[in-house]
Amino acid sequence: MNHPLMRDDESDRYAEWTCRPERAADAREASYGFLAALRPPPGTATAQDLVLVVSELVTNALRHAGAVTSLQLRADAHSLRIVVSDPSPVWPSDRTPDLTGQSGGFGWPMVQRLAQRVAVRPGAGGGKVVLAVLAR
Repeated sequence: MNHPLMRDDESDRYAEWTCRPERAADAREASYGFLAALRPPPGTATAQDLVLVVSELVTNALRHAGAVTSLQLRADAHSLRIVVSDPSPVWPSDRTPDLTGQSGGFGWPMVQRLAQRVAVRPGAGGGKVVLAVLAR
């Protein structure tokens, strides 16, 4: 895991953390480390939302694409950005949640509700990149 990189120049101040988690637990651990390094720290609800969105996006990438090629967390004074890249070109889609708990269907709609903005784009070397932005 990489540690947060703090950048401070005249035009922008932000923190950035990049890693390649192999499990959702690794992604949550990276999220907690990233949040612990932020000054000022985000509020409790915002921090919980970030960890939840990271966990859902990484779980979806592992389950549906087979891997996460990159997880990037970035914070500036106004927002928290989560960028998850995976090797599958298939974009996330809404589906009817399975109330029996067998096949999911809850994560993607939850990500869309918690984030201010969600975007999906093709990855540079194939696959896709999912971006979620939360208010700081």
